[in-house]
Amino acid sequence: MGMKTKIALGAVVGIVVIGAVSANAGDGDGGSTGKDTSASADRQAGGAKDAGAGTGADAKADAKPGTKADTGKETEKKGTQADQFKAFVKENGTDKEKEAVSHVTKVQGADDQNDILDTADVYTDFTGGIMGEGTGPAKLIASAFADWKQSENGLVTVYDADGELLGNGQF
Repeated sequence: MGMKTKIALGAVVGIVVIGAVSANAGDGDGGSTGKDTSASADRQAGGAKDAGAGTGADAKADAKPGTKADTGKETEKKGTQADQFKAFVKENGTDKEKEAVSHVTKVQGADDQNDILDTADVYTDFTGGIMGEGTGPAKLIASAFADWKQSENGLVTVYDADGELLGNGQF
């Protein structure tokens, strides 16, 4: 076989492999057996699924008051993303998380999720960047954010008042 033939054959094999991988990546389950995946997908589909085709007893069973999913739906209807996040932490967070989240001034990207590469930015009133006082609370903020929003592949980044990085975490 000539050199050009080997290159062409390698390219064809590469394209076939990439096609097979991308076809399997879109099957939703991805072969994982995590129950959280379907639960969080149902939770994020939220109101449209429950309010739409109302399946009677199933819709009533899914909408139990006092559950974490129900709390998320209630806070989705109020104010800005920062207000929603603060309300969630006020209701479900620890004392240290509540203190840390009280410094949040703005949240961006929390409502746009596709479970492929979700990113959210949380801005605070801390100063001093990564060497300042906000580094510790930034981890608490990222942890509380992960309790509030769930994603297959999410990254939340916490910034100080000057836009400098304080910390990040997965959600």
